[in-house]
Amino acid sequence: MPASALARALRAYVRYSPGTLGKAQIIDRFLDEHLRTHPVHTAVRLRSGDTVPVTTSDVIQRFQYLFGEWEPNLSAFLRDRLRPGDTFIDVGAHRGVFSLLASHAVGPHGHVVAIEPHPGFHGDLVSAAAANRRTNIRTVRSAVSDSTGTLTLYVEDPSNLGHTTAVRPQHVHATVEVPTTPLANLISRADLATTRVIKIDVEGAEAAAIRGLLPALPYLRADAELVIEVTPRLLAKQGESAAAVIAALHDHGFHPYTLTNSYDPATYPRTMRRPQTPVRCATPPKAMTDLVFSRTDTDRLMLGC
Repeated sequence: MPASALARALRAYVRYSPGTLGKAQIIDRFLDEHLRTHPVHTAVRLRSGDTVPVTTSDVIQRFQYLFGEWEPNLSAFLRDRLRPGDTFIDVGAHRGVFSLLASHAVGPHGHVVAIEPHPGFHGDLVSAAAANRRTNIRTVRSAVSDSTGTLTLYVEDPSNLGHTTAVRPQHVHATVEVPTTPLANLISRADLATTRVIKIDVEGAEAAAIRGLLPALPYLRADAELVIEVTPRLLAKQGESAAAVIAALHDHGFHPYTLTNSYDPATYPRTMRRPQTPVRCATPPKAMTDLVFSRTDTDRLMLGC
C-alpha cells in the first residue's frame, strides 16, 4: 500500500474509531511525521461541526486534520464554561479554532470577539466565520498591548504558524507590522458585562496585554475567568516574568490554576476522552504553560458544574 493511502487509512482509524487502542503508537511512529513532511491540503470538519481548510505541514492544522480539535483540555474547559448568551474574548485568535468553538457554545444571542493582528491569519479567521455562517463572531485586526502604536510580528517557523511572536527569534522567516491597542479599549462595556472567558495567547506579549486589560477588570462579571498562555522564556527577554503576570491578576482577586497542555499528538486520543481539569498553580511556571485565572479559591476548578 502506498504511504499516502496508508496515512489516509490510519488517519481514519485515529479520527473515527472508538477507543484509544494503538492510536498513540500509530501517531508517534508514523502518522504525525508523515503528514508533516508530506502535507495534505484539504478541508476538514471540526468537532464543533465547522469546516475549515488545512495544510498538514502546520502543526495546528495537522492536529485539526487528525483529531478535529486543538488543545483538547482547553477546548473542554471552554465548552464547560460558556453558555448561551455569554461573551467570549479570543485574544490571539489566529485562524479561529477557539472562536468557532465558542460561537456554538454562546449561541445566537451570545458574542465572540476574535482579536487577531496578523493580516493573513485575520483573513483566514474572517473567511472561516463567513463560510460557516458564524454571525456572532466579531473580528478585530489588532495586537493587544499596554499602549497604542505598532509592533513587528515575526514568523520563525512556517511549520508552526501559531508561534508567530512579537519577540524577535534567532531565525526569522517573515515579518509584518501590525497596530497595537490596549485590550480595555477594544472591548465594549456591554461585552465586558457578559464576558465569561477571556483567552489570551500572544506568544510572549502577555505581560503588556494584561497591563492593557487591567482597567477593564472591574467591569467583568463575578464568575469571569481568564485563560492565559504564559511563556517565561520570551517574557524574560523583555525583562518581564510569569510571576509578575500572576501577581498583577492576584491583586485583582484572581487565583492561578494550571491547565495541562501537551503538544504531543500521541496524547490526544486519551485526553479527548478524559480531559483534565485546572489545578492550583503553587509556583510560577518555568516553561510555557496555560494558566486559568479565577476568582474561585480552591484546589481544582471542576468541570461539569
